[in-house]
Amino acid sequence: MDDPLVRIGLLGCGNVGAAFANLVVDHADAVARRCGVRLEVAAIAVRDLSKERGVRLPASVFTTDSAAVVADPSIDLIVEVLGGLDPARRHIIDALGQGKPVVTANKELLAIDGDSLFHAAETAAVDLLFEAAVAGGIPLIRALRESLVGERIDRVIGIVNGTTNYILTQMTEHGTSYADALAEAQALGFAEADPTADVEGFDAGAKAAIIASIAFGARVVADDVFHEGISAVSASDIEYAARRGFRIKLLAICEQFDDDAVSVRVHPAMLPIEHPLASVSGSFNAVFVEGTAVGELMFYGRGAGGQPTASAVLGDVIDAAQHLGQGSHGSLGQLAEAKLRPRDELSSAFYLNLAVVDQPGVLASVAGVFATHGVSIRLLEQDGLTDEARIMFVTHLARESALSATLAELAALPVVRSVDSVLRVIDGAA
Repeated sequence: MDDPLVRIGLLGCGNVGAAFANLVVDHADAVARRCGVRLEVAAIAVRDLSKERGVRLPASVFTTDSAAVVADPSIDLIVEVLGGLDPARRHIIDALGQGKPVVTANKELLAIDGDSLFHAAETAAVDLLFEAAVAGGIPLIRALRESLVGERIDRVIGIVNGTTNYILTQMTEHGTSYADALAEAQALGFAEADPTADVEGFDAGAKAAIIASIAFGARVVADDVFHEGISAVSASDIEYAARRGFRIKLLAICEQFDDDAVSVRVHPAMLPIEHPLASVSGSFNAVFVEGTAVGELMFYGRGAGGQPTASAVLGDVIDAAQHLGQGSHGSLGQLAEAKLRPRDELSSAFYLNLAVVDQPGVLASVAGVFATHGVSIRLLEQDGLTDEARIMFVTHLARESALSATLAELAALPVVRSVDSVLRVIDGAA
């Protein structure tokens, strides 16, 4: 008996789409043998038919009419790798409404409007799968959605943006300046010509919103995520962190507290070098999951690139194809309204790097501001003379609100030329 054929409509054929199409061509027999379904990319919607895609399929499968691909009754399943909000959102909703499972890598859309997409999938009783939207080829979403669905997740902390991790690795290991490291990342294809989404934390913030929604069963959207980027991280910060046994990483941190409130944030932070995430280098991603019963888990691998991301898409397509044949689908259940913990109520240790006037009494003046707001100093280091005078602090755990008040008063202090760096310190050690 022949394996049931599942015809795929592919929307978009950039790096990920082309890699996915070729994976299907190369592995169709193996997938059929191991999974009992035969996959076929039957139509590919692109904007420009003249562009060379490197796909090992006949030209007849290409079209510029993406809506027609979705509407085609001979297409069983839709893969969306267009990116952006529209027309991707419209195509996904239309496909789900026709009873067609959808696999997407669209983190931006999921982070902004995931709840309505999940509702549409649940109403249609078909799959909406999105492993490739977070951490490339790392099977994180499937683990959170299936293997850990019965686990109370307390915290997920991860490096989920390969561009920023590459830049910080070059700055840390080779002494490269931020500007040069960014240029290298762009030359290697790790960063876009406009790198804002990566270096200012928007990309990681979208992924954090998706992770938190699945891990905590709560509706978290991109606007709920606090984010800071890495563009202000200096060589001085990197050097200080190294001297104190730390490395600076851009982290996505999703936490669930005892009262079920959640906090989701992205920012650079100093990590102790013994933390598993501190050794993750280059463009690799890693995610550290802490659960009440399971303890600590870590997921590591390539978080971007056509091949790893296409592999995640293919895994979801196989799941959706098998469910389609069985008349079943995966469900996220009902996402609760997220109870967000105000950022001012969170606590952290902090590192501060201040440029100050070189004169007697400066240290006493600065320390007095910390004391006024109840921020306790753990470590203090002075460096330089005259115009290069600096004071670097690491605090004990302090409320974000207290640190904000401290920073405002320091900025107005005559002996402080500038507050050049503020970084959080994970676990409060230094």
